[in-house]
Amino acid sequence: MKYIPYDSRDTLYKSVFGAVEEDSSVTFRLLLHRDAKVKEAFFLLRADDGGYLPYKMSEAGAYDENYNWYEYTLNVGKAGLYFYKFRYTSEYGDMFITRHRFSEGLISKDGGEWQLTVYSNNGYPKDFEGGIIYQIFPDRFCPSGKPKTNVPKDRCLRTDWGGTPAYIQNDEPCRLGNDYFGGDLAGIESKLDYLAELGVTAIYLNPIFEAHSNHRYNTADYLKIDSLLGTDKDFESLCKSADKKGIKLIIDGVFSHTGDDSRYFNLYGRYNELGAVESEDSKYRAWFNFNKWPNSYSCWWGVPSLPETNENNEDFKNFITGKDGVIEKWLSLGAGGIRLDVADELPDEFLDALCERVKTTNPNAIIIGEVWEDATNKISYGVRRRYLLGNQLHSVMNYPFANLIFEYVLGGDAFKFMDGVLSMCENYPKPALNLLMNHIGTHDTARALTVLGLSGNLPATRSEQATTELTPLQYKEGKKLLKLAAAIQYTLPGIPSLYYGDEAGLTGGADPFCRGCYPWGNEDKELLHFYTKLGEMRRGSKAFKGDFKCIHAGLGLLCYEREYDGERVLVAVNRWQEDDRLKLLPEWQTAEVLFGEPPVDNELIIRAKDFVILRKNK
Repeated sequence: MKYIPYDSRDTLYKSVFGAVEEDSSVTFRLLLHRDAKVKEAFFLLRADDGGYLPYKMSEAGAYDENYNWYEYTLNVGKAGLYFYKFRYTSEYGDMFITRHRFSEGLISKDGGEWQLTVYSNNGYPKDFEGGIIYQIFPDRFCPSGKPKTNVPKDRCLRTDWGGTPAYIQNDEPCRLGNDYFGGDLAGIESKLDYLAELGVTAIYLNPIFEAHSNHRYNTADYLKIDSLLGTDKDFESLCKSADKKGIKLIIDGVFSHTGDDSRYFNLYGRYNELGAVESEDSKYRAWFNFNKWPNSYSCWWGVPSLPETNENNEDFKNFITGKDGVIEKWLSLGAGGIRLDVADELPDEFLDALCERVKTTNPNAIIIGEVWEDATNKISYGVRRRYLLGNQLHSVMNYPFANLIFEYVLGGDAFKFMDGVLSMCENYPKPALNLLMNHIGTHDTARALTVLGLSGNLPATRSEQATTELTPLQYKEGKKLLKLAAAIQYTLPGIPSLYYGDEAGLTGGADPFCRGCYPWGNEDKELLHFYTKLGEMRRGSKAFKGDFKCIHAGLGLLCYEREYDGERVLVAVNRWQEDDRLKLLPEWQTAEVLFGEPPVDNELIIRAKDFVILRKNK
């Protein structure tokens, strides 16, 4: 037997897997050899901002003739981030058990510590669990053909749907960020049946408020739909029609900064009221951080066109999160949730107020933050963040899973992949884990099909990417790997987020080429059928709301199981260049085959760069 004194992922050692609710209890057990001559064993716990407190562990009986158990039951207090390790005294002196390889402990003082996330379960929007999110860049999804009114004259309106997005930053009217293809809210509404066929249960819309760029992350008016997209009535109509099909609308909130060409800053005098840069008497002056008014001010990542807001200014905070504010307006008009741009640049007090307003307005609405790292232990601007402890975010965009999927699909290290997944399952509160926005492509990243088709080797410059097209062989290889990635994406804990057009074979490099037009009438039908089938699988399987269990992870082959309320789904993925085999328990022999080949004689054959998904009831 391999001797492990402690393993946080094994319930023999830790009675509750992963994060725990406040005001609950969890038992920690330590396995020590009798030859260690143990006198006393201690569980060492520290709060995030404190030192270790020792708790004496009691002897809990023999494991066998050579090993004894020691245990301590912790009555968990208030929500927070905690860390722990172990110490024991013996005839040989004081010894420590610290974290080393993955989740396993070794008798050594040189290792790390384990994380214990304690959260408050103040209510999570259950309606989103087990569903599918579809992300739409509004200008590029579908034009309704409705006449556009009140469109600013300085925008470049294109008529070549599907053309290459403008990628050069110059003074020409049709330049990077200023070319519009005319997708709108009514166009999205016209495609709701299509989205329902894909199994979509939520639409995440990139910004729709008035802004003077096609991406609209430089908000000009938080209370107005951009004129090229439609009106408040169009938004209400979209929300109502989507709701009838079981689809919720998640809007994008960009509150860490506005545009310089906005009602609030008004650098170019577009608006008929005094902006912060125009007068120190402007009612918006205190919304921004001027080092020296008017020409020196804080801006997002040093970009002068994106002046940073002062989110702790009471007037600004009330405008966004207060009664009759921005959040209340759009939720009241039908939005089912909000995605927060650069959530790590929003202070805790602002997030607290926003969360409270969402709960007050619509307790079933979801709050998803853009956080690129593990959101349970993120430090931002020198402060440990508390996004997921119960009073701020429901969940986050899951970049760590996306990175793991690409690394595995391109490189084939199943063990590294599984360790990364289990680490997040350990750290994240279970309700937040169930709501993770699991994407493999967004408006900020190159198209998954292009990344995989080029084996991760994207050209460096925009000029090179503008002329890069996949060869037929690269497209074929990329599509095969995309299916592999999507199968994993759709079966991990959380909610898969499908970036518009990925299901149709849309390609493209980094921004702006990842923001091309949906190819209506020129879809890859075979790929579209595959994604439709994935959607049917999720829509018909409650197992994806449940637990995650690792069955096998080694070299290029991984296998895991999802289970909920008696239904089980088994997923086996092979990144090898050759076919592989996996022994199964006899109970899977008669399982329903959702993808791949059925098991034969309790053995599963997983073809090279392919996968098998089985389903059964207990």
